Amino acid sequence: MPEKEITTYFDYIKNYVLEYSPKLISALIILFVGLWATSMITKLIKKLMRKREIEPTLVLFIGNLVFWILRILVLITVITQLGIGTSSFVAILGAAGLAVGLALQGSLSNFAGGVLIILLKPFRVGDVIEAQGIIGTVKEIKMFSTYITLPENKLAIIPNANLSNDKIVNFTVNGNLRVDLEIGVDYGSNFKQVKEVVFNILESHPLILKDPKPAVFVKTLNNSSVDFAIRPWSKSEDYWTVRAEVLEACKLAFDDAGIEIPYPHQVEIKKIVK
Repeated sequence: MPEKEITTYFDYIKNYVLEYSPKLISALIILFVGLWATSMITKLIKKLMRKREIEPTLVLFIGNLVFWILRILVLITVITQLGIGTSSFVAILGAAGLAVGLALQGSLSNFAGGVLIILLKPFRVGDVIEAQGIIGTVKEIKMFSTYITLPENKLAIIPNANLSNDKIVNFTVNGNLRVDLEIGVDYGSNFKQVKEVVFNILESHPLILKDPKPAVFVKTLNNSSVDFAIRPWSKSEDYWTVRAEVLEACKLAFDDAGIEIPYPHQVEIKKIVK
């Protein structure tokens, strides 16, 4: 290669470097400063939300959303500074977003469900809820699924799309809970005695609240039993303990008082031979 052509190439490279060096240096500065500023702004927003005692899950969600929006803005600014046209870049990004959205329809539904749960707050971490046929304590609310600890210490992971579109019963949100129990007694029992025995159990139980007052009344006249409704109140965390202990105490007290709880009997029929 002739010396003149080599000199021309070197001059071209030198001019190119001199022309684009300021853009490259400024782009790198914008990149590093932008990444640092993104982290600092995200931390500041999370700190302010925690001071206002906003739901931790919502703090995490908004923090991550702000973080990635700022990162994308920094990236677009860097690309613009380098002189690359952003219109084609945005078009490619939009097409990629559409393709990803079509491929992840189920995940996006769960994401939307998670946003609704976080914003509308039908339940919070620590609440006892009934949903999707299970009852348990909410352990963690993530963007795509909710973790629920069952009474037997199993972990249920439910997609947020299912939770946001289904009926949810929250046992914790109103504070105290009414424990609904039913016990059947024999028709020959003294109803007044039954109520006295049950009231003695409810009034002496340490976990049953005095206000609202518990109630005991005849609910149903069945074919083989008279069903009494027993309605004590307890704190949400004592619900299962009160339910189990009241049932056990009623059975023992009925035995001592001679009150019979009907149950199927097997009657032996002997064939009479003439």
